[in-house]
Amino acid sequence: MPEPVSPKLVPFAGVTAHAAALRAQGKRLVQSHGIFDLIHPGHICHLEEARALGDVLYVSLTADCHVQKGPGRPYFNEQLRIKSLAALACVDYVVLVPFPGATEAIEAIRPHFFCRGKEYEDPAHDPAGSVPAEQRAVAGVGGEFRFIGGIHFSSTRLLNQYFDHLSAPVKAFCHALAARYTRQQFTAAVERLADLRVLVVGETIFDRYSYVKVQGLTSKNRILSGRFLERETHCGGALAAFRHVQQFTPKARFLSVVGTEPWVEALLAEHVPPAADLVERAAGYTTIVKERFVEPRREGQELNKLFAVNYLDAGPASAAVGNEMEARLREALPSCDAVLLLDFGHGLFSPALRRQIEAQAPFLALNCQTNSNNHGFNILSRRYERADAFSLDEQELLLVAGRRELDLAAELAALQRQLRARYAWLTRGPVQTLGLAEGEPPCACPPLETEVVDAVGAGDAFFSVASLAAPCRLPLDLGTFLGQLAGAQAVRIVGNARPIARETLVHSGRSLLNF
Repeated sequence: MPEPVSPKLVPFAGVTAHAAALRAQGKRLVQSHGIFDLIHPGHICHLEEARALGDVLYVSLTADCHVQKGPGRPYFNEQLRIKSLAALACVDYVVLVPFPGATEAIEAIRPHFFCRGKEYEDPAHDPAGSVPAEQRAVAGVGGEFRFIGGIHFSSTRLLNQYFDHLSAPVKAFCHALAARYTRQQFTAAVERLADLRVLVVGETIFDRYSYVKVQGLTSKNRILSGRFLERETHCGGALAAFRHVQQFTPKARFLSVVGTEPWVEALLAEHVPPAADLVERAAGYTTIVKERFVEPRREGQELNKLFAVNYLDAGPASAAVGNEMEARLREALPSCDAVLLLDFGHGLFSPALRRQIEAQAPFLALNCQTNSNNHGFNILSRRYERADAFSLDEQELLLVAGRRELDLAAELAALQRQLRARYAWLTRGPVQTLGLAEGEPPCACPPLETEVVDAVGAGDAFFSVASLAAPCRLPLDLGTFLGQLAGAQAVRIVGNARPIARETLVHSGRSLLNF
């Protein structure tokens, strides 16, 4: 059997009994909690002061999968962080916590004292509001919450300045951004999004992932053969964008069309609250499903997709569907600040519907996509006449230009002028995202995440968040950064299994701006 990381390590599942036995012996228990990615003198002084409050010091440690510090973090994995803490004489036990916060560990250990650094007395240092939740948990177990320590260093700042977990382009971009905006200003910018009244309009697409174990080629016809393992269905298309938007503003509504298949209603009810539901259930309309056959993911590798099958109607939506969409738009548009329109080119948007949105949307953010079903037909510049903000990828810009060799920045600027848009973004995946805005210098933001699990949905995540920044008139570089943070989260998620988490985005952004 392999040796444990440290004899001081107490499994989370057994820590309640472990702590209760010490408490029964009359020991006074102290707990401190954190990531401890890079232990520095401030940590040591904090832990020594915490240990002096009692007889036994437990350090509860956030597991790798719950560290929300952005790309490349934690720099040291949980085994090394456990070893580092356990090597300190003032630490009696280390507990690896399989939760994002400390409250579950507090309830398990039931300490007499729970300690946080003095910097957490300032709410600005705690944008997620973790401290109040911890204080309630400590009070609930009859303990005392203490702010301690006098020497403060930032592990994140030290890592950003002197270590190599960020690429040179990312470090340069974030360092320049940090010179223009404080972390408090960044947090305030995200909080501004909550005031927006947003209408998300577009095709609902359900992404079905069918996992198969590839067995090889059949002996007669040389067909790829696989054994079915499992299947999961995600909310994609405009519904994915709506779920992202919901994380940032409670004032979002969703307008779309689905069929009347029995399984659809349960999924809609799970993800679209009644107050936000403007979805038409249309008899005779085929709910769009894109099924991807994939191999089980191997750790550290991008998901391997084998082939896809699309279930959708061949032609445009019926006149009845178009009329109902127009009626629902007339009802919804006067009460929104911005419309996020996602046109996947599957026949939902008639010319009349496009003109209605263009004419009546108070702020129009547009995403007109090219895919295998509409390639060469759903071109942004031919479908739409105006937008206040838009994003597209490189292939879509090439189709707009009608040629392969072009100056991407110049072509993006030309399209921006044609649509009379204030904001324009060109997303280029692993290369960079280029942003333009009226009266501002161009912005080129490198990808913030290089460990890709699945790129499906990353562009939609970027559009969803960057398009919220646009009607708030946030500066171009800050809006682009927000979109890139969303995309960085999305590429670590299989498909659209879950939406972008606002708290993770805030933590990651603040971490990257800590120089």
